[in-house]
Amino acid sequence: MPISIVLLLASIGVLSLFCQWLAWRVRMPAIVFLLAGGIACGPVLHYLNPDDVFGDLLFPMVSLAVAIILFEGSLTLRFSEIRGHGKMVRNLIPVGSIVTGIIGTLAAHWILQISWEISLLFGAIAVVTGPTVIAPLLRSVRPSAKLANILQWEGIIIDPVGALLAVLVYEGIVSWGQGNVFGHSLYIFSTTLVVGTVLGAAAGYLNGQVLRKHWIPQYLHNAGTLTFMLGVYALSNEIAHESGLLTVTIMGIWMANMKQVEVESILEFKESLSVLLISALFIILAARIEFSAILNLGWSLVAVLAVLMLVARPLSIFLSAIGTTLNWREKVFLSWIAPRGIVAAAVSALFAFQLQSNGFAGGETLVPLVFMLIIATVTIQSLTARPLAKLLGVDEPPEYGFLILGANPVARMIGKVLSNHDVPVVLADSNWENVRQARMENLQVYFGNPVSEHAANQLDLTGIGNLLVISPYKQMNSLATYHFLDWFGDHDSVFSLSEGDQDQKARYQTAEKIQRTRGLFNGVSFAKLASLVSQGYTIKTTQLSEEFSYQDFLEMQQGQALVLFVLDAKDHISPVKAMDTLKPAVGAKLISLVPAKAPEERKAKKGSEAREMENSRLAEQSSN
Repeated sequence: MPISIVLLLASIGVLSLFCQWLAWRVRMPAIVFLLAGGIACGPVLHYLNPDDVFGDLLFPMVSLAVAIILFEGSLTLRFSEIRGHGKMVRNLIPVGSIVTGIIGTLAAHWILQISWEISLLFGAIAVVTGPTVIAPLLRSVRPSAKLANILQWEGIIIDPVGALLAVLVYEGIVSWGQGNVFGHSLYIFSTTLVVGTVLGAAAGYLNGQVLRKHWIPQYLHNAGTLTFMLGVYALSNEIAHESGLLTVTIMGIWMANMKQVEVESILEFKESLSVLLISALFIILAARIEFSAILNLGWSLVAVLAVLMLVARPLSIFLSAIGTTLNWREKVFLSWIAPRGIVAAAVSALFAFQLQSNGFAGGETLVPLVFMLIIATVTIQSLTARPLAKLLGVDEPPEYGFLILGANPVARMIGKVLSNHDVPVVLADSNWENVRQARMENLQVYFGNPVSEHAANQLDLTGIGNLLVISPYKQMNSLATYHFLDWFGDHDSVFSLSEGDQDQKARYQTAEKIQRTRGLFNGVSFAKLASLVSQGYTIKTTQLSEEFSYQDFLEMQQGQALVLFVLDAKDHISPVKAMDTLKPAVGAKLISLVPAKAPEERKAKKGSEAREMENSRLAEQSSN
């Protein structure tokens, strides 16, 4: 009995969702499971044949999906970030791209005996790593902050740069193939380059102006930008053949570097597309892979992968590290980490389609070659990176830092005192004014939704192993609690405030998983905490000793102090839930919220007020 197309389409959606969930659970890049799922449905079980299901729509669908991927990636390329993340990152972009591109090209041509055109394209595609595969690996491996920062920003920046390089190489190949003479080929390539650059810059500027000046309503910003981008992509292809990918890449880069143009919401909007559209895309692409194409490459494929992993990457790292402070252990670790991801898979599949349609021989080898590079680098490096980091001694010490949900005045006060005790702190808030104030106070802060995919790729949690929920947004508080309970994997790592008067009622409506995290700071609510701060309460650090115990501290503060954290003799910091069961050891430090006036001043003031009241009473009696 033939399977209906509706059932096949629904199966792709369900499988993509399952692969995303599985990747989330095991903390590995989703692309590994998406490709495995597609291979299982296609060449293994013969359940899905994309060419039969989609027919002539397959190529346009892949083309539009790749345009979305390249546009989203280019939105993350800010030139200020290239300059702001150290010499190693600045060197890796040009040096790493050139070295990897050249070695990848030579290896593919000499070892696999494929044409120079296909080899050049493979070398360009092999440059791209990307944050979608780097971020899950870093969360699992936990290298030192310096190494994590280098790898993270290399992935973010090389994503659009490598995609642009691959597009330019492809345009050059196609233009050369269409021209009978060098001059005509150069004309076609120049036309494509000019149209892509000019139209992309113009479209980026126009769309940036629309967003900046709110010429369309807020709820249309995301959908309007996506629709406009796809329209520009199609128009560019009509003006100059195959110039659309270059156009949307330039458009994204232009918007990313315009002042006062917020692209974070657009990046978050892409998350839904990644689950529905892009995830399904990789299942479809993987289902088209033929085992015979992989087997035809033989052991030569293994040799090419070995050259890229063991020669190209180490050479890129050691050349880029000239003049930096990296030691040999750090260089060796960086030399091993270079997983390829979404851009490489999508671009290779699209270009393989187009090269075959244009009559280029050997285009059928590009997809299995790139896909095997992705699978090999992601799986092998994910399994071996953590033991290697431990062996080299470049792994991060225990994650004792705090991610604070909220950048309001209360959260900033707590974040500042933790930073003063050398505790890693990151604040996250979607309120721009709060974020701006936190930056002015020199606090590390993330602007946006901390549970989004954008945060998963951009939020630096190096050294962070705990969550403090200090926010008035109840819905976001619950979402963040659920998210980071699974992220950190420990109930004792997530702490949230009481929900106030409604907390008791909410106990019967809220999952026990969340209830176990509540009660931070002696059960005080956010409203109460904010009220104390507005009354002038300040944070004070008190050293306990044999002569000055915890009980002495409570008596001195006359019951008005709220103990927030205990810092023990080994500098291990712990948030306080219940003060009545707190038993800090001798030598510990108490970080407390106390009234602005000292207890002695309050006592003297109360005594003065009492004497005045007594004098007034006596005066009234004598007059009577």
